[in-house]
Amino acid sequence: MTTKFLMTRDIGGQNGFGVDFCDDGEATTLTANAAQTVTVPSNYPNWLAIFSISQGSDVWVNKNGTATLPGSSFAPTTSELNPIARRVAAGDTLSLITASTLNPYVKVSFYVIPFYGN
Repeated sequence: MTTKFLMTRDIGGQNGFGVDFCDDGEATTLTANAAQTVTVPSNYPNWLAIFSISQGSDVWVNKNGTATLPGSSFAPTTSELNPIARRVAAGDTLSLITASTLNPYVKVSFYVIPFYGN
């Protein structure tokens, strides 16, 4: 069963970001300097990927490309540092990398969302 993304409201009616436990997710232990990938499920077209990363760890994430670690000066990149959540599509590939030798744990939970428009 796939979990739909539905946020709960607090007593004041505001978004409390309370979500159900997720039925679609994958976890791994990252190895230093080795990019690893996870593929977004394809049974629905639109998803919210929520990332859980070991506390104190730096993990870079790239969608449909290879995640890279930054160098010692500013340079263009599409990799993002420790994202909380990102909208993704069915079949997208997420690449994750860390420089940490502490082998951080990472979990990506996938929640079904409707596609938004302008």
